[in-house]
Amino acid sequence: QAQLVESGGGRVQVGGSLRLSCTAYGRDVGADVLGWFRQAPGKEREYVAGITWNSVVTYYADSVKGRFTISRDNTKNAQYLQMTNLRPEDTAIYYCARTAGGLRDAYTEFGQGTQVTVSS
Repeated sequence: QAQLVESGGGRVQVGGSLRLSCTAYGRDVGADVLGWFRQAPGKEREYVAGITWNSVVTYYADSVKGRFTISRDNTKNAQYLQMTNLRPEDTAIYYCARTAGGLRDAYTEFGQGTQVTVSS
């Protein structure tokens, strides 16, 4: 099992940017698919982005395409989510996750989450 720890959340104004980081402890996630999810109050959890072990293939939800970029650094056992042109509807708790399966498979481990608040 891996312990996933997010950082980088905070409050930002509409149109601003944030970069989330997630480091895995206790397991080498270099061969895993890594991803980011988010959950806003009163809404279901949304799969935001995913990336294969070699960074060749990525997935983005339609709601974030062109604004968010997922990346990873296997030497640091870490993944990142660069978020630009943020909107109020991006406000949520963001969770990093991993799976030994594919981009569309169920993720098995999640971090504790980091709050992102976009204010107008």
